[in-house]
Amino acid sequence: MTFKEQLQEGIPATLPNKKEYPKNVNRAPKRKDILSFDEKKLAIRNALRYFPKEWHQELAIEFAEELKNYGRIYMYRFKPNYKIHARSIEEYPAKSTQAAAIMLMIQNNLDPKVAQHPEELITYGGNGAVFQNWAQYLLVMHYLSEMTNKQTLHIYSGHPMGLFPSSKKAPRVIVTNGMMIPNYSKPDDWEKYNALGVTQYGQMTAGSYMYIGPQGIVHGTTITLMNAFRKVLSKEETSKGKIFLTAGLGGMSGAQPKAGNIAGCITIAAEVNPKAATKRHQQGWVDLLIDDINDLIKRVKIAQLKNETISIAYIGNVVEIWERFDEENIFIHLGSDQTSLHIPWTGGYYPAGISYKESNRLISEEPLLFKEKVQKSLRRHAKSINNHTKKGTYFFDYGNAFLLESSRAGADVMSENGIDFKYPSYVQDILGPMCFDYGFGPFRWVCASGKAEDLDKTDKIAATVLQKIMENSPKEIQLQMQDNITWIKDAKKNKMVVGSQARILYADAEGRAKIATAFNNAIKNGEIGPVVLGRDHHDVSGTDSPFRETSNIYDGSKFTADMAIHNVIGDSFRGATWVSIHNGGGVGWGEVINGGFGMLLDGSKQAEKRLKSMLFYDVNNGIARRSWARNDEAIFAIKREMERSPNLKVTLPNLVQDKLLNNLF
Repeated sequence: MTFKEQLQEGIPATLPNKKEYPKNVNRAPKRKDILSFDEKKLAIRNALRYFPKEWHQELAIEFAEELKNYGRIYMYRFKPNYKIHARSIEEYPAKSTQAAAIMLMIQNNLDPKVAQHPEELITYGGNGAVFQNWAQYLLVMHYLSEMTNKQTLHIYSGHPMGLFPSSKKAPRVIVTNGMMIPNYSKPDDWEKYNALGVTQYGQMTAGSYMYIGPQGIVHGTTITLMNAFRKVLSKEETSKGKIFLTAGLGGMSGAQPKAGNIAGCITIAAEVNPKAATKRHQQGWVDLLIDDINDLIKRVKIAQLKNETISIAYIGNVVEIWERFDEENIFIHLGSDQTSLHIPWTGGYYPAGISYKESNRLISEEPLLFKEKVQKSLRRHAKSINNHTKKGTYFFDYGNAFLLESSRAGADVMSENGIDFKYPSYVQDILGPMCFDYGFGPFRWVCASGKAEDLDKTDKIAATVLQKIMENSPKEIQLQMQDNITWIKDAKKNKMVVGSQARILYADAEGRAKIATAFNNAIKNGEIGPVVLGRDHHDVSGTDSPFRETSNIYDGSKFTADMAIHNVIGDSFRGATWVSIHNGGGVGWGEVINGGFGMLLDGSKQAEKRLKSMLFYDVNNGIARRSWARNDEAIFAIKREMERSPNLKVTLPNLVQDKLLNNLF
C-alpha cells in the first residue's frame, strides 16, 4: 500500500503482526499501577471497542500485557510502518486542504526528531500526548482524509468521535483534552482515567497539534533571559560570562541552552536522563556534555574567566550543582527550573541522591516512597536556592510548578504573609507586564510546502512588516518590537528548525494580522506555498493559569477560567481552521485551562477575512481581561486599540485610591 492508501485505510482490514518495542529509544516511564481489578477489565473493554470481535481474544492478552508493563494501553501493534514526519501538504490524501494541513501538523508532533516519547505518542512535558493510542491516530487520519469543507471532526482527548455536518465557516476540527468535572481533576485522577483510556493530558501544543519542536520554547526563553538580565545588570554590563542555571532537557526540550547562547551567557542545564541530554547535544541545542561535577566546576570557571557564551548539559541532578556552587562560591546570576514538575510523581522530577534507573523503579513499584524522596529533594533544592538568593541570585519560577510543588513539600519558598511565594513567576516579573499586557505573545507559522526557501521568504516578510510597524509604534512597545526584529533576522543563523519548516516570534494583534495578510498575499501571488498559522497556548488570551500566564492578575480573578473558554469559543466562529481547549497544560492537571488554534492560509479572500477577524479577537480578548484587572500596560494597550478600531468597545475599570480603603474594616 502507498503512504496515501495507508492513511486512508484507518483501522487495517487485517490484523497486523505484533511489534516489538525498539531498543535504545527514549521511552516514557512506566505509569502508576492505580486501577482496581474491575477497572483493569474496563480498560481492556474500552480498548477493544476499536477493533472487530474476531481480534478481541488475541488483543485482550496483548493489551493486558501493555497495561501491566507500561501502565497504559498504547496499542503499539498498530503503529504505522511508514516514517512519521511532516511532509509537503500536497502529499496527504485529502478532499479538504484544511484537513491536509492538520494531518501535516499531527505528523510533525509525532516525528521522532520532535517528540519526546514518540512510541507512546507523547510530544513533550513527560505526558503531553497527541493521542492516547495508535488506533486513535489511525482513525483520525482516516477521517481527515475523507473530510469535506462542510464537516467538522470532534476529538475527545484523542478519541475521534466522528465527522459531523457543519459549514465552510466552521472549524474543521474541535479538540478537547482532559476536560474533567472539577472535583475529578487531581493528579491521581489523570492516572486513573488515562489508564482507563477515557482522557488524556494534551499539554499545551501537543494535543492541539501546534508543537514546533524546541524553537517554540526557545523564543519565549530568550525573551525572558534577555529581560531578566536587564533587571539584574547595569546598563554598562553585558550577559557575557554571567551564569544561568536551570534543569530539564527532556520534557522541555533543548530550549534553555539555545536561548542562553542567543542571550549571550553561560547556561548550565542539568538533565538526569542521559538519552535526553545526548539527543539535545546531537541536535545542536547544547554545546557541551559533562557528567562529572568536578569537571563542570572547572569548565564553568574557565568560561567565566574568558567571558564565554557557552551552554553546558550536566548529566546529573541540578540540586548537586546548586549545592556545590554554593560551596565553591560560584555566583549564579539567574536561576530557574524547567523540569516537568506538573507531574512530580511520574517522572517529571527526579530526586537528588537516587539514580535515574532506581527512580524509575520506585515510580512504578514504590510510588509512595518515591513521592517522599521527591518532596525531600524539593526541600533540599529550595534550601540551596535560598542560600544563593541571599548572595544576590535572581531566581524566578519558570511556570513548571516548581514553587507550587515545593510549597506542598514544606520547602521554605513562602513569603512572610504565608500566602504568596517569595520568588516571582517569570510572568509576574517579565512576560506579563512587558509582553502579555501589551498584547505581545507567541505567534507561530509553518510553511506547509516543507520548503526551506519558503521559510526564508516568510522570515523576510515578517521582518519587513515589523520594521514598518515599529516606525510609528509608541515608546512603550519599542523594546518588544526591536527584540523580535532582531530575533527574526537571526532565526535562520541560529538553526531553529526541527521537523517542520516553522517559525515563531512575539507580536501583538496589529503585527500578527499584518504579517499574516502579507503571507496570504505572497501565497496568492505564487511566491510561497500555503502557511499554517498558530500560537503557543502560553499567550495573552489562551490560558488561565494562576501560577503562570495569569500570575500578574491581582483582582482575585486569577483562579477563574472564563478567558480561556471565551477565547476558544470566540476563535471558533471567527475563522479558525481548528481549535482546542485543554486541562492542565504547562503547570499541571487541575491547575490551568488553556486553549489554542490553527489556521490555514491559502491565498484566498476568505482566508484574509478570517485571519483579520480571528487574530484581532484572539489577542484583544486577553488584553480586555487584563485591563479590567487594572494592569496599567493593558489599559494603555486596549485604549490604543479602541482608538484604532471604532467598532471595539471594552469596559474599562475606574481606579480607586488606596486611602479610601484603609479604614473601612
